[in-house]
Amino acid sequence: MNDYLYPIGEPGKKWGAVEKQAWHNQQTIKRSYKAEVLDKLTELETLFEIEQYGELSYQADNYPLFALRSRSWHERKPIAFITGGVHGYETSGVQGALRFAAREAETYSKDFNIIVAPCVSPWGYETINRWNPDAIDPNRSFVPNSPAKECELLMTYVKNLNIQITAHLDLHETTDTDNSEFRPALAARDATTHDVWDIPDGFYLVGNTQKPAKEFQKRIIDGVSEVTHIAPADENEMLIGSPITQKGVINYRFQTLGMCTGFTNSPFSTLTEMYPDSPRADDEICIQAQVKAVTSGLDYIREQSHEQNT
Repeated sequence: MNDYLYPIGEPGKKWGAVEKQAWHNQQTIKRSYKAEVLDKLTELETLFEIEQYGELSYQADNYPLFALRSRSWHERKPIAFITGGVHGYETSGVQGALRFAAREAETYSKDFNIIVAPCVSPWGYETINRWNPDAIDPNRSFVPNSPAKECELLMTYVKNLNIQITAHLDLHETTDTDNSEFRPALAARDATTHDVWDIPDGFYLVGNTQKPAKEFQKRIIDGVSEVTHIAPADENEMLIGSPITQKGVINYRFQTLGMCTGFTNSPFSTLTEMYPDSPRADDEICIQAQVKAVTSGLDYIREQSHEQNT
């Protein structure tokens, strides 16, 4: 447990509107959603239908939200859904989704219908935040009547497509700031304690407790290990406080927790976690690891499908 006092709020008292506004007032724009995300979409128009599924209006800032849907759509092909930037501060999730779309999606579109939502939380991307401006965690808000507009808009978009998603890969990072900023802020907001655990040095996955898809997860870990190192378990055989189920994999209850990978209820779902602060990684390695996670997962599903049809 950490007794560090967060600079906003009072110990033992949940945040109200005043504290949330104080937190919001401290946030500043640090990078450009337009330059780093939107401008890259124009290069993908030959491969994808670029579909705007909503817009977020936060004070003077407007953030249009886009999804990419493969042009070679066929109702008989399984659907792969790749999401990035649910937590906006996790850079390689956003850039990994865009890199997959630009360099790998054309090959996989022969066997899959592909949807990519590269940056679900653009305000979080620009301010390098886990939360949205209302101090809400989008990756705990994919629930009916969601309090987070980011989640509501994405869920509505998918619902209106009237599809069954086969694979959902949600691309994330675990950073040192999880312990230094985001978990302390969470503890202050909710008047709880802040349990400190070691940030895993390396890549790992979070699978779905209800649908663990163990071989699917293993294939991703094996693939990513060709690009970067896999996070070892701690002395208690855990990663970030959860017991490992196999090398580099822990499980969460996606739907119960309101996570992005839960609302699609797909049979093959995973949440990637890259560690960008590792001395053994850099920005490019982080992006490559995210792309390799997607392609390895899709390779597994494609091979399983071919085996069943022969």
